Amino acid sequence: MTDDTTAWFDRVYRDAAGDAARVPWAAEDVCPVVAEYLSGHPGPGRAVVVGSGLGDDAEAVAAAGYETMAFDASPEAITWCRRRFPDSEVDYRVVDLFDPPDGWSEAFDLVVEIRTVQSLPPNRQADVLRGVAALVGPGGSLLLVALARAEPVIPYGPPWAVAESQLDQLAGAGLEEVSLRVEAAGIWSDFVGVYRRPSGEQA
Repeated sequence: MTDDTTAWFDRVYRDAAGDAARVPWAAEDVCPVVAEYLSGHPGPGRAVVVGSGLGDDAEAVAAAGYETMAFDASPEAITWCRRRFPDSEVDYRVVDLFDPPDGWSEAFDLVVEIRTVQSLPPNRQADVLRGVAALVGPGGSLLLVALARAEPVIPYGPPWAVAESQLDQLAGAGLEEVSLRVEAAGIWSDFVGVYRRPSGEQA
């Protein structure tokens, strides 16, 4: 992420002063899509949660039996996660998706990406999708939720909704679509997708 983007997220978390209600995207509960997926796809395995926010999805993934890493570009967010879950088994880290640690390429059995793509403007969304896909190991899966928009609509934001054609970046990065649906989310709609990297494919 750019320094400006990270600084913006840091400022939101810092200004919230421990009150999750002041963080627009924080629910202090697991995303229902994540809970639904985990009920049918428990661990073991190695998982990573992208843009972990306040940590609820990461905690659910760990509780489902995965060895779980979770990262955010915002140090304030990671500090908040560690404070909320001091005895957590989740390995919370400050990481830039565009500069991941050594050994993370195609390293995870499950990658959870919930509404991170839409947090960056359209000219960076292809990079986000490729970066997320690069984490999925052979035989591994990506669970993705992204704010949806109709194809001709010009996005404005933040958040910047995603068109279905943009998700083709995942196929270009070696993932196969398992399922994709549009699901109502209040006044908005989300793409909910599951993607898989074929076994035996590794960079």
